[in-house]
Amino acid sequence: QLQLVESGGGLVQPGGSLRLSCAASGSTLDYYAIGWFRQVPGKEREGVSYIMNSDGSTYYADSVKGRFTISRDNSKNTVYLQMNSLKPEDTRIYYCAADSSGLGGLRELEYDFWGQGTQVTVSS
Repeated sequence: QLQLVESGGGLVQPGGSLRLSCAASGSTLDYYAIGWFRQVPGKEREGVSYIMNSDGSTYYADSVKGRFTISRDNSKNTVYLQMNSLKPEDTRIYYCAADSSGLGGLRELEYDFWGQGTQVTVSS
């Protein structure tokens, strides 16, 4: 059973950067597309970015395009989300998720496994 653990969240000032990590255990990430989502408690999760398993193609929501970068290191069984030029509206709980089809997407229902989330707060 694949298990995902996010880390790297925290408090950062507007304009700052954070790098989130999504570490996998129980299975290799090679076969999965990995997505990053974010959520304000009580509201729907928003798809932020994903990376496919095949050619490593990446996709981003318009709200983060040009500021966030997703990458994967299969040797470390980890996917990263580099977040630059952070804004207060980026304040959310961030989750990573794995899609066993390898295709990914920005919708929750496309994913089979989820991490527990990490809080990102952007504030001065």
